[in-house]
Amino acid sequence: MSAFIQLSGVVKEFPAKRTKPVLAVDHVDLEIRQSEFISVVGPSGCGKSTLLSLIAGLIQPSEGKIVIGEHVVTRPYTDIGVVFQSDLLLDWRTVLGNVLIQFEMRGIDTKPFVDRARNLLHAVGLGAFEAAHPWQLSGGMRQRVSLCRALVHDPPLLLMDEPFGALDAITREQLQVDLQEIWQRSRKTVVFITHSISEAVFLSDRVVVMTPRPGKIREILPIDLPRPRDLDVRDSPQFTGYTHHIGRLFRELGVIRERQIA
Repeated sequence: MSAFIQLSGVVKEFPAKRTKPVLAVDHVDLEIRQSEFISVVGPSGCGKSTLLSLIAGLIQPSEGKIVIGEHVVTRPYTDIGVVFQSDLLLDWRTVLGNVLIQFEMRGIDTKPFVDRARNLLHAVGLGAFEAAHPWQLSGGMRQRVSLCRALVHDPPLLLMDEPFGALDAITREQLQVDLQEIWQRSRKTVVFITHSISEAVFLSDRVVVMTPRPGKIREILPIDLPRPRDLDVRDSPQFTGYTHHIGRLFRELGVIRERQIA
């Protein structure tokens, strides 16, 4: 199968006033297939979010090329959904109004999309909250709204930048299950940034392991676990094998250091 997203020799440097430029991403080559769920894991500052911004066209590479479909990304790519760690909801708008806001911003009539927005809210357990305001919701509920907002225009590509990082452990597990169900129904291409090794293994078809800055790809690990996956899969020897392998890579890279007790 040909690649839907292709990164070829991608380098990103950021200028600095008093020092030499900061090299954030260093010669990254990556192919992502249509409908594939890819997670990117790595230490803080390794360029994971920079990589996502490059794919979205929000910033341009210093070297190299990014192609989505048949189009070279040279400016912001609009046929995507983006979910950030912060939900970025507008507290003065209703839940339904927040999901539909992007159509208003583009000058598009919202009426044809109301039913789809309601169906998405129902799919994530928020069907009864469409008239509520974000300040009335828990953190997990707010993040579900932001996911619906990203999906309401039915984009082929979903970019997610640590979307569950600020949530408590129980809510995070539930949203992992919810996201897997939505992905299996929609079969969108997903690029998912996370610091959690177990989250990456649970959700992904492949896990991209990044080195400390400057960010390079250390390894791309295929995850051969049957779908749909329930949370019990984390107790299986295969799951444990994957998480231990990634942990070992981080120890080799010096990201995780084991204390030596004298």
